[in-house]
Amino acid sequence: GILLVNLGTPASTETSDVRRYLNDFLMDPYVLDVAWPLRRLIVSGFILPFRPKRSAEAYEKIWDAAGPGTGSPLLHYSRNLEAAARERVGMPVELAMRYGEPGLEDAVRRLADQGVSELLLVPLYPQFADSTCTTTVKAVQKLVGRRMTLHVLSPFYARHDYVGALAATVRDHLPERWDHLLLSYHGVPERHITRADPTGNHCLQSPDCCARPSPAHATCYRHQCFRTSELLAGALGIGAERYTVSFQSRLGRLPWLQPYTDQTLAALPGQGVLNLVVACPAFVADNLETLEEIGMGGRETFLEAGGESFTLVPCLNDRADWIAALSGWCREALACPAESHSAIS
Repeated sequence: GILLVNLGTPASTETSDVRRYLNDFLMDPYVLDVAWPLRRLIVSGFILPFRPKRSAEAYEKIWDAAGPGTGSPLLHYSRNLEAAARERVGMPVELAMRYGEPGLEDAVRRLADQGVSELLLVPLYPQFADSTCTTTVKAVQKLVGRRMTLHVLSPFYARHDYVGALAATVRDHLPERWDHLLLSYHGVPERHITRADPTGNHCLQSPDCCARPSPAHATCYRHQCFRTSELLAGALGIGAERYTVSFQSRLGRLPWLQPYTDQTLAALPGQGVLNLVVACPAFVADNLETLEEIGMGGRETFLEAGGESFTLVPCLNDRADWIAALSGWCREALACPAESHSAIS
């Protein structure tokens, strides 16, 4: 059987539901990596009293973006992916969210009820990060226990069919006139990068650390974002001068991966970029960060800075080529466990 897991979404745009979702998300030690008492103080004292209302207003702007009555676009497209993958692979497939609903525990129970004893976990995050992949694996491993043999699909940031689907999506939405492609990835704190470095002395230690071969690249989110971008640019046939990599959605005052997307959007018109295309390759389904943060807020920032046109490329969502690629990986992974993913007994 197969378990698809994405990050999560609130159940509705009600402030209470958004508060519940944010509490679940931010209290994860892989997301806010400080001791529990300090994490509880930060979340309860400085975030939850203010952020849920603002976030709820933002969610209202993108709710039903996939069509009338579809609700959360992230959940809508993830459900479509689940149904299509189930049809293609011919075995039990369930969807869960790391935070919120549908929950991990219920999804694992449904798979067990269908007689699944060997489970492939598919974290729907192209690039590795502790705050996405590791927390998902640990949570599922705890739920599965000894009931199933658990396999985990490796990050797919450099798989040719993933990059091919990305390139096809960008091509499908390129306007007739465009100057530059901005590839905006979800940001993470710099300390998440250095803590994930198994060598202890490579990541962020030099300007070219992501370009120099290292065992650290297997768990380096920054390297994997740059690698996806490089491969995507190659597939599109564009040179380094026609695209920029940036990082969005930072929270708090600690240094996060740079350059920051909002600052980049404000600066590009002054550098002669007037017709901009933006894609978000860290996400496989459209969500608050793509539709509201970039598609609305980012558009406004760029145009107010002097830009003339702004095109947001949709995520892979439920494209046929993306579904075919993912289904193929799942079949291969369960057929040849040692070659395509890790096994956790």
